[in-house]
Amino acid sequence: MRYVTANGIRLAYNRVGEGDRVLLIMGSGASGRVWTAHQTPALSKAGYQSITFDNRGIAPSDAPPGRYSLADMVADTVGLIEALDAGPCHVVGTSLGAVIAEEIAISRPELVRSAVLMATRSRSDLVRRSLSRADQVLNENGVRLPPGYSAPTTVLQMFSPRTLNDDAAVSLWLDVFELSGDSAGSNGQDWVDVGADRRDILRRITVPCRVIAFSDDLICPPHLGAEVADAIPDCDFVEIGGAGHLGNLERPDEVNSAIIEFIGKF
Repeated sequence: MRYVTANGIRLAYNRVGEGDRVLLIMGSGASGRVWTAHQTPALSKAGYQSITFDNRGIAPSDAPPGRYSLADMVADTVGLIEALDAGPCHVVGTSLGAVIAEEIAISRPELVRSAVLMATRSRSDLVRRSLSRADQVLNENGVRLPPGYSAPTTVLQMFSPRTLNDDAAVSLWLDVFELSGDSAGSNGQDWVDVGADRRDILRRITVPCRVIAFSDDLICPPHLGAEVADAIPDCDFVEIGGAGHLGNLERPDEVNSAIIEFIGKF
């Protein structure tokens, strides 16, 4: 693991492979090493260099106190790209990471060669706003859910029925999430506002984009992902079946193919 100072904080990052650069931006509450299970090996095999990093709030990157904003997360990522002299690069983001990628494509298009936006949405409906608010309520009240509770709750929200109905697969994921323990350091990310309707601003994106949605995603359902693709000029849309919000882990071969086929055009 290496470190760079970006936007006034220390970010942990790693580079793997040789070739054109691909920056992978993880979603809220998760480490950049999640990409290394499936995506970075596939990118290396395809002849790309992967850059992964831990967003602010995720150890060993700095976790400044207080509430984080989307602008904070975007400035961190821009600072990382500039510090590593990595632009223009292909950018792949999932969930919050996709929103960060969209904002960089809008404000700093010269840094982005192409963008793959997974499990994304441009607005929140009532149930998704309520889920986000629930995390904030726990944060405000200093509640730390024990892993024995949070693990099954997370698994239920993040995976498709295809996985949930497979006891062997569920047992593995329950162990993974229970062993990962408390993500208290990432609680500042709970305040990043991704609920506002951003469709108008997305129309300003000029870099090539692909949206990847997952058929059984409860957090960013396909119809909300399709709205992102509709808003971005000339953006194409891919829906992968049999996958929930963590489709990059649940259907990695399909996800990797969709990423590599798209970025290979640019």
